[in-house]
Formats: sequence, C-alpha cells, structure tokens
Amino acid sequence: VTVGRPGRAAMEEAPPQKRFYRQRAHANPLADRTLPHPPRPQDMDWAALYPSFFPPDAPPDQPPPSVEIADLGCGYGGLLVALSPLFPRALALGLELRVKVAAFAGARLRALRAAQPGHFGNVAVLRANAMKHLPHFFRKAQLSKMFFLFPDPHFKRTKHKWRIISPTLLDEYGYVLRPGGLVYTVTDVAELHEWMVKHFGEHPLFEEVPLAELVSGAGGHWELIGSYWELLVCVPPSPQDDDPLVARLGTVTEEGRKAQRGGRPVHPAVFRRRPDPPVEGDT
Repeated sequence: VTVGRPGRAAMEEAPPQKRFYRQRAHANPLADRTLPHPPRPQDMDWAALYPSFFPPDAPPDQPPPSVEIADLGCGYGGLLVALSPLFPRALALGLELRVKVAAFAGARLRALRAAQPGHFGNVAVLRANAMKHLPHFFRKAQLSKMFFLFPDPHFKRTKHKWRIISPTLLDEYGYVLRPGGLVYTVTDVAELHEWMVKHFGEHPLFEEVPLAELVSGAGGHWELIGSYWELLVCVPPSPQDDDPLVARLGTVTEEGRKAQRGGRPVHPAVFRRRPDPPVEGDT
C-alpha cells in the first residue's frame, strides 16, 4: 500500500461521499438489459447479504431467516437505516436500479456496520430491477411490508408505463406480500399520488388504510387538506406505537428532506393486502 494512502479495507469502511456517486435522477426500467438475479427465490444467497443472521454453527434443522421488508427504489438507503433499529430482528432489503445510487447505499450500510459492530446487520441493498425480477427474489406471501417512497413520477404521459405502480405490477406485489401486509407510499407530486391511490383502489387484492387509523398513536398530526392528507406536525414516535413508520415516511429519504426544505407538501398513503379471494370449487 502506498504510504499516505488509506488501505482498501479502510476506504470501504469510511462513510461514502455523495459527490462521487452522482447520477441522473431518471432511469428507464424497461431498457433491454438484464441485471443479475436468481432463477428462483430459493437460489438466492442471503447469507452473503446478512452474514450475522446466518452463523455457520446454526442448527441444521433451524429454518433460515427470510427477508420480510422490501424498499423498492431505495435510493440512498435512508429508509433502510431507519428501519434497522425499529425492526432489529427483521431482514429488510432495498432494491435500486441506478448503479451509482445502489453503490452508495451499499457503501453506506457497510460503513455503518463497521462503525457500529452488531448493528445494521439486518438491512442490505441490491442493484436490481424490481419491475422485472421481483418474483425471482421473493416467494409467495413472503413480505409483510413494502415501501414506495418518492418514486420517479415520469411526468410525460408517454412514460407513464415506466411508473412502478401499475395494474400488472400490483399483481406481482400482491403475490409477494402476505395477506394483511402493508404497502407504504409517499410523494410530493399530487398527480402521482392520485395515480397510486386510483390503481391500488381498483385492484381486488388491496384496500386503502385510513391514515388516522395508523397515526393515532404515532406522534404525527395529519389533517385532510382538500383531497390530500398532509403531515402538519411530526414528532418521533415512541417504541410502544403500533406503527412507527407513518410519521417518518416524508422525512427518512433524501427526496423527502428536499421536499421539506422546499416547503412542498407530501402525500402519503398506506394500503393493506386483502385476503386471497376464494377459488371456485373450494368448499
């Protein structure tokens, strides 16, 4: 190693600097490229992402842990960092399409693990295309929570097919999300909020959950302004809250903090996975 330069291990453990990971905000999820993904969920090597949860001396009859929480389009990893202490025994995975953004999020988590041994081992990030390969990573009804925080609005009508919420994709989300599981969305684009509420509302596997029901004990104060619920007051929730996530939706990501600094209202919504409909012929 050259004198005066940090070693490779030390560089990897240092917090990443965002100026080295700048990338365009928009990406084409339908581009003709194939990112690495397992043929089937059972072929995925989860131990490589969560080594502390897969000890080599684990009893052979002990079922391995599985990912329960997915952040689709995780960006720079802000939500994953917040989820780790909130759900220390649950594995959370962020999927991000943009190569440099995914690299930053991964480096950020590695730096946190190195700086705080024993912490942040339950969160990880992969560069992946969630719009193409989600069922390759997750089994039927595997997930309990999914997040779509400040997804790309793809403003042009001709690019609405790139949006991560669509009837076809909701079929896949309903497949990997267990009945009773929750989907959290938030955006500062009112039209996109309407789009997501409309598509979830029209899908037979999902129902909207009133925000007042979820936030009643979470320390946030939501008020209906016109057609939108807006977060007017938000204080850190206590550990006893039923759902500590709702009050954080608008502030845990970089995009959320940008909206906050710009004074733009955010529009959250939460949806619950309905029970599977009865199959014709079942008694």
